[in-house]
This record gives sequence, structure tokens and C-alpha cells, in this order.
Amino acid sequence: MTRSRVTPEEALAFHREPHPGKWEVQPTKPMTTQRDLSLAYSPGVAIPCLAIRDDPGAAYDLTNKGNLVAVISNGTAVLGLGNLGALASKPVMEGKSVLFKRFADINSIDLELDTEDVDAFCNAVRLLGPSFGGINLEDIKAPECFVIESRLKEEMDIPVFHDDQHGTAVICAAGLLNALHLTGKRLADCRIVLNGAGAAGIACIELLKSMGARPENCLVCDTKGVIYQGRTDGMNQWKSGHAVKTDLRTLEDAMRGADVFLGVSAKGAVTPGMVASMARDPVIFAMANPDPEITPEEAHAVRPDAIVATGRSDYPNQVNNVLGFPYLFRGALDIRARAINDAMKIACAEALAALAREEVPDEVALAYGKKLAFGRDYIIPTPFDPRLIHRIPPAVAAAGMRTGVARKPIPDAEAYAAQLRSRMDPTASVLRGIHARARASQATMIFAEGDDPRVLRAAVNYQRGGYGRALVVGRSGDIRDKLTAEGLPEAVDELEIVNAANTPHLETYKTFLYGRLQRRGFDREDIHRLAARDRHVFAALMLAHGHGDGMITGATRKSAHVIDQIGHVFDVDPASGAVGITAVLHRGRIVLIGDTLVQEWPMERDLALIARRGAQVARDLGLTPRVAFLSFSTFGHPVSERATKMHLAPRVLDEEGADFEYEGEMTVDVALNPKAQEAYPFQRLTGPANVLVMPARHSASISVKLMQEMAGATVIGPILAGVDRPIQLCSTVSTASDVLNMAVMAAAQVERPA
Repeated sequence: MTRSRVTPEEALAFHREPHPGKWEVQPTKPMTTQRDLSLAYSPGVAIPCLAIRDDPGAAYDLTNKGNLVAVISNGTAVLGLGNLGALASKPVMEGKSVLFKRFADINSIDLELDTEDVDAFCNAVRLLGPSFGGINLEDIKAPECFVIESRLKEEMDIPVFHDDQHGTAVICAAGLLNALHLTGKRLADCRIVLNGAGAAGIACIELLKSMGARPENCLVCDTKGVIYQGRTDGMNQWKSGHAVKTDLRTLEDAMRGADVFLGVSAKGAVTPGMVASMARDPVIFAMANPDPEITPEEAHAVRPDAIVATGRSDYPNQVNNVLGFPYLFRGALDIRARAINDAMKIACAEALAALAREEVPDEVALAYGKKLAFGRDYIIPTPFDPRLIHRIPPAVAAAGMRTGVARKPIPDAEAYAAQLRSRMDPTASVLRGIHARARASQATMIFAEGDDPRVLRAAVNYQRGGYGRALVVGRSGDIRDKLTAEGLPEAVDELEIVNAANTPHLETYKTFLYGRLQRRGFDREDIHRLAARDRHVFAALMLAHGHGDGMITGATRKSAHVIDQIGHVFDVDPASGAVGITAVLHRGRIVLIGDTLVQEWPMERDLALIARRGAQVARDLGLTPRVAFLSFSTFGHPVSERATKMHLAPRVLDEEGADFEYEGEMTVDVALNPKAQEAYPFQRLTGPANVLVMPARHSASISVKLMQEMAGATVIGPILAGVDRPIQLCSTVSTASDVLNMAVMAAAQVERPA
């Protein structure tokens, strides 16, 4: 698998642009009129205050408490970086907050407490209790984390969960259940060796014991060796709880004949010799980050029968906490749980294990660019499996209700699962699929505008991100100066810079271009100027001759001008069937709008073609196309000559036997709002449309830019469909990230021989 690397410049730019940080607050009620303000604040707010005074449980119905989790740290154990302090931990805590929202639709606020005093920390968190439905503790060093979590669980009536401990333990347990299922071993019979007696390690071994592992079969090791009964060096009460009677003293001793190794320690802690000494079908969970105790390659070199998991996303079987904590809290919040107990954690692990044994849906395979099936390289579900949101929380909630920690039991499990399913954000899986296909294609991408810093940053990130090779059109000196100004001087040696002066193919390009344009009023001097001096034409000629797989342009010139220049090399006019489709992503929804680029005033057959192109783009993105022909009228009312073509376009698709859903003409609310669709029971769409065919290019362009500027929508495109090579156009206001997105989109369209 191609590995991507994150550069310091890229990471800092991500956190800085377009706004510092990773989340912001958005009101959920209107705040526009004086009456809105009267209801939101004084005097109207007094009414819910009194209701909560009389019934504290009403806070879950009248405030955001029931869907709000605090991510709290003092920064004493940040990732693998150590004690960075509260302030330096904030980027991590912000990241954890947005993961709650992304994966389980849980609102979250990060709080960084500037204290290493256990009493002060616990008092601060306890006093915040009325504000939140749950507390997620993060990156607190051991052994203080054990004391803090234990005290807060006793003192608070909402779930308190230290994810570094229990999140890792839950995912580890899920993977181990399936590994043992594949090897035919029973947990109770396995000899288990744990290396790393910190927060995560202790939690892993405790959870496995509660699931049936026998204490005498579990050996825990730390930097000083095996934790045995009678040892005094480097011990504390949490380690002592797992001391066993044994003569074994070193990790090497413990590994001989072991069935399972769990590592939450350090890179290189396990040697090939240790792996070789393990029992048949050894299970090795080398979870140290960023580098495992032993790599899968090293383990398989000496034990091909081993099942290996790591904490890395670039290896199979990633032990990733994001599979656990969002869904544990989702289930706990939905039953208004007083705590997250062992039964709920075990239910989460068992549900994850069961999900991995099921057939993997196509959208997951699409997101990862390969077919996944239960086996030695797939024992844990992937983080982007859309089934997680409606499979794991119900299992957690059921366990919470069964064990008596639920304050609001869920009466209808099927209805609850259906409600959870609707929370899934489809745009994330779509984008994940695009990126996975792009990495799989390893396309050589031509960046036509190498004199623009945004384009250069995108080209650098494209190549460093593992998508393929970046070719930049421009002058070497100019590119060097601009990369240096951007803080990327070393990237000059990474990128391949191409121009008319250094290509051996210029005469071939000019001959080809003259053959296309000689009967359109262009002489040889015109051809030379176009091929040698116009970067858009030069880049298009490179693409036409197979000297690149895709092309990105448009960041520095208006799209109409760029289309004209590309049109000298490729057929991108309406007669050729070219169409511009723009993807608009907003609040978990994605719609494709066409034609935003080529067709100025399409008639009914042109509109049918736009619909076909849009449906194909939808399928390429992993969507089931539902096409709506938009107008200011719905099914003939009000009557207008201008709307006639929108009325006739579906008939063209009827004649052609189109194999996707389509309907029209209709207003945009009927197209996108299921409630509005109910007024027209005869209409053929089975849900909200995701491909919107506009009456004209100007209406399509206006709609896209309005959504972008007023609603803050993410815009990808226009995607140039109907051209035989991947060519994507950016807008002149594109950021470096936007340009990279377009390059990834183009790369995802590149087809490689099977």
C-alpha cells in the first residue's frame, strides 16, 4: 500500500486555514428577529429554567446536554509526545471533538485544564457536570489517570470514560475475538502476554479477564520485565493487581509458547526470535504508535501463520479507537446512562467483532479501493463502514439497559436503529472513495499553472500524499522562488518541472495541433505561440499524447477562457457531448449540478445528455443517481414557454430507456425535500434528488456560487464529463486544498488495466 506522509507545512496550514482550529459553534434555532431573541434569551428562557428546576431530567429535552460530551485533558501524555502541557494538547482535543461529530453526530467541546494536581483536576471536572451528558478523558498520564477516572466515576452521575484506556481495550478485544475465531482457540485457554503496563495496557488485560481470560494465563510486562508476585521494583497498585506466580522474568521468556501478544509499548520491543518462539497461529497486536513493536512484514517473515494487527492505517487490521468511543457514547447518551460499564464495553467489542464477520458492503470496498472479506487481514471493521452507526450503539444501549444504568430506556430497538442510520453523513464516504481510488490509480497529474503558489502547494501535497506523480508546467526559476517563499524549498527537487524549453516533444505537439487547427484560420506561427507559450494548451497537448494521466487548470484564468484554450486540443464543445458537473457538499448532503460549464442554453435533448452525464458522475462517486429537471414550475404549473424544455427532457430519457431515476420539471424544494414530494404521489423519485439539471448555464453557475458564498458549501468542480481524458477545472478563488481535491478527482477517473 502506498503510504502518504504529512509534512509540517501541510499540518500547520490545515490547522490555520481558512480559520484557526477545527470547529466552530452554530446555533440550531433562528436568531434573526426580536421575537427569536426573546424566546432564546430573556424573557422566554425563564420558562425552561423553571421547568428544569422542577424536573432536572428536563435538561435533556430542553438543552443540548443530552448530546454534548466534554473532551478533557491536562496534556500530560499527549499522543506519543509526552507531557506537553494543557495548551499544547488543544489540537489533539479539538481533533477528538470533531471525531465525535463526524462519526456519531455528537456535539463536543474540548477543555484543557492547566493542572497536574489530581484533586484540582477532579474538582474542576466534577463542577462542570451539569453542562454535559458525558466526559471523555484524554491524554492523561498513568498512574494519575486511574485515580482521576475512578474518582470521577464515583462523584458524577454521567458517563466518565478514559479513552486511552478503554477505547484501545474495546477495539483490541474485538479484534482478538475474531483472531481466535479464525485460529480455533478459546480465550480461556490462551496464554496472553501484554507488554506495556500503562493506562491502555492495564485496561486491555482487565477487559479480557472480564471476558473470560484466566488470570494465571495472563503475563504483564513493563520495561523491567515480567510483573510477578513478590516483585518490588517499579511497582504500583495497578500493576500489582496483575502480578502472577511465575519464574519467568523477561519478555523473551514470556513469549515462548504464548498464543497472544498485546503491545502498547515501544518500537522494536519484539524481535523476530520472540515471534518465532510463540505457539501455533500466534496473534500479535503490536499497537505502539507511530511505529509498532514489530512490523507485520517482520512477523510474517518468521511466522507466516501469524495474525498481526497494529495501530497503523497503512497496515491491515488497524486497532483504531474511532471504532469505539463515538458509538459507546452514542449508545450511552441515547439511554441517558449514568455510566459506561464493562457490560457496555463488552457489548461494543462483540458487536464490532460480529460486524467484521459479515459480508462487507460495496461502499466500503469503494472507499478503500479493494474488496474486503473476513479473514486474517480483516478482523476489525474499517472506521468508514457506514453500518457502525446503526449497529454498535444499539448493542451498547441494550447492555446499558440490561445492567440498570439507563435513565431513559429505548422502547423500540428497530426504530432506534433506523434513526441512527439517518445520522450517517454520506459525503464523507463519497470523498473517502475518491481518495482511495486516486491512490490506487497512482496517476501522473499535470498541473498547468505552475506559476501560482496554490497550485504548487497542491502539487507538492498530491505527490507527498501518495496519489502519484506531479508534473508542473512552468519555468524552473519561477517555481523555485515561489516554493521557497511558501516555505517549501526542498520540494523543488521533488517535483518534475516541464515546459516548452525542456520537453523533447514540442515538434510532435505542434504537428498534432496544426492538424487540428489548420482549417480554423491558424497558421504555423499561431500554432507555435499556442504550443510553446500558452500553459493551458501545452498541458493539454501533454495529456493528449499520454505524457500525463490527468490535468488540473483554471486557478488563474476564467473557466470560459480555459475551455477555449483546451478546446484547441480536445473536443469540449456542446456538439461533442462535453458537460460540466459541479459537486456541492453541505451539511452531510451532496448534490451534483449541471451544466455549469459548457452548455449555454440547452434544449431538451441537451438536457437529457446533461442528465446522463450527471448520473454517471454520481455513480462514479458511489451514489445511486436520482435526477431532477429543475424549473420555477412543477409539473406544468405555472405554464411558461421557458419551462417547456424542462417538461420535455424526461420524455427524451423515456425514449432512450435511461437506467436511472429521473423526474421533472419541478422546483428545487420538490426535488430535495421529501415532504414537498409527498404532494405529488405520482412522481417517480424514491428520495431527494442528488443530480440537479438546470435550465441554463447561468442558472447552474449562480446556484453553485450562491451555495458556496451564502451557505459555506464545499464545491468540487466543475467536473468535465464527456471528454476522453480526465481534465478538471478549478475556480480562480480556489484554495490549495481545493486544487488538490480536483487533482484527486481527476486521478480517481484514471482507469488502470486490471
